[in-house]
Amino acid sequence: MNTVHVVTGAGPVGSTVAQQLADAGHRVRLLTRSGSGPAHPLIDRRRVDVSQPDALAEAFEGAVAVHHCIHGSAYDARVWRAELPRAERAVLEAAGRAGAVVVFPESLYSYGPVDGPITEDTPRNASGGKLGVRTDLLAQREASPTPTVSVAASDFYGPAVRNAHAGERLVPTVLAGRTMRVLGSLDQPHSFTYVPDLAAAMIVAAAREELWNSFLHAPTAPAPTQRHLVERVAAAGDVPVPRMSAIPAPVLRGMGLVSREMRELAETSYMFTRPFVLDSTASEHRLGLAPTPMETGLKETVAWWREQERASR
Repeated sequence: MNTVHVVTGAGPVGSTVAQQLADAGHRVRLLTRSGSGPAHPLIDRRRVDVSQPDALAEAFEGAVAVHHCIHGSAYDARVWRAELPRAERAVLEAAGRAGAVVVFPESLYSYGPVDGPITEDTPRNASGGKLGVRTDLLAQREASPTPTVSVAASDFYGPAVRNAHAGERLVPTVLAGRTMRVLGSLDQPHSFTYVPDLAAAMIVAAAREELWNSFLHAPTAPAPTQRHLVERVAAAGDVPVPRMSAIPAPVLRGMGLVSREMRELAETSYMFTRPFVLDSTASEHRLGLAPTPMETGLKETVAWWREQERASR
């Protein structure tokens, strides 16, 4: 124990990784532009812009692993293209000089539209827009001499998850009894990954050299439909199931004609109009981990949201 891990970004993934590492007795340097993140005696929160190479040498000194958890400043392909490759290059080069492995939380965008469950052997060659940015980032990691691991997850849920389909768009709405409107379809299966399970997989991957330079799937529970997810959230919160409706993909695309934000959202609407199922069986075996049952994860999620509500009063 008492090794140094660097975590970049204090969103739901970065914060959870930092907390789990610190709880296990590891020293953590948590790097953000604002100096934010969870408070813990073993977490050293630093104000660092990780896209600036000159800022990284001291921050990475002595680290055994870097968990690179930053995201784009906007959900927009142009922003991602401008920000993410440059930041990753800086991190990969600095980590290489420090002798650290870099572990990335990854999305499923590079798979593009698929037929059947998504396994680690499914081709990752999507192009164009945000999908193509993620494909190019994977290629940049593969070309780097610095060891890397990418751990892919589906849409997030869990404590601290806000800006997500199963975050503030869903949980507070269901708990308040308001009509829940989902994207695509209420009745197609769609995988959701519990963020603490993703964090645990990243930590294991960093610690085991035989997993370096690989692409893994975060342990993910069987895919519910969005209708079933809403029903499970209501059950976890002990509230009535609210009314539900779906926003069809063509409506999103139509809205995208006048709104870039809607156009960016419509780009991945295929994930919600047909089965979108992440199979993590092979990676679970390699990692020695299993997903948290969704009922357990949703109880923790509902408890977190209710605590936020109490704190805001």
